Amino acid sequence: MTARPRLRQTSSSAERGRGVLAAVLVAFVVTLAGCGTSEAPTSGAPTPVATSSVPSPTSSAPTSPAPSGPAPLPKERQVSVTSVRIGSIGLKTASLEKLALLSNGELAAPKNPDRAGWFAGGTVPGQVGPAVIAGHIDSKTGPAVFFELRLVSKGDQIKVGLSDGRTVTFRVDRVITTAKKGFPTDEVFGPTPDAELRLITCGGPYDRTVQSYLDNTIVFATRLN
Repeated sequence: MTARPRLRQTSSSAERGRGVLAAVLVAFVVTLAGCGTSEAPTSGAPTPVATSSVPSPTSSAPTSPAPSGPAPLPKERQVSVTSVRIGSIGLKTASLEKLALLSNGELAAPKNPDRAGWFAGGTVPGQVGPAVIAGHIDSKTGPAVFFELRLVSKGDQIKVGLSDGRTVTFRVDRVITTAKKGFPTDEVFGPTPDAELRLITCGGPYDRTVQSYLDNTIVFATRLN
């Protein structure tokens, strides 16, 4: 299934362009990057994925003189993700890391296995589009932040705290485990008509030869409030 924008899409075409480009880059990384530990996992349970703006076109027209009058209002300050809570599995994590693209085009993984990371170059949770949060499931020392993500069920609620004081509530639509080689890029990162959330980690069997899990576990959720 490929999500397509509808009339309810409120973001500008430039914003959609930025989101789509970033989504494609992130999907490429999530599909190909290993998300296992540097050593064999400490348990048989799945482990996680670590889970650009487009420059505006220049105009060939001559530059007109600056208009007189008051200066435009300053841009709205950026809102970031500060916490994620999933009551059904007892998950409560704060101080999320901001994930960005590295110079080689890959998405940086959270440095701390006990903290999730939000792709700050994508959608802010609560805005129209798919917001993406990723985290590790285990490390050399044991279970990590998304160790029990695979236990989330349809209908469970996810509460995401934002730096402006708001809490956005999402309801889980479905949870899937899919091979990285067949990662559903369009479903995860494609434009959506609503405010949606994706939580991503690793899953499936662990391949000791490449020190990575072969699958991804993905939670799809839609905003309630």
